[in-house]
Amino acid sequence: MSQYPTPERSTLTRRRVFAGVGTAGALAAVAAVLPGQLPAPPQAAAHPKPAPDTSGGYQLTEHVKRYYQTAKV
Repeated sequence: MSQYPTPERSTLTRRRVFAGVGTAGALAAVAAVLPGQLPAPPQAAAHPKPAPDTSGGYQLTEHVKRYYQTAKV
């Protein structure tokens, strides 16, 4: 008696299973990459904020004052 399946008995072989798994993995990888390749929609030109009058140093704003009030011991 032969231990190997004959083509008439079984068409599902280990080689076909691994080929199917490899193909499914490759398709999943392609599907994951494709959405990232779409071009980004054009964005409207944003008007830049005007530069502050100071040289960009420390500014005492309301949220900083609020922090100082909560941090008092």
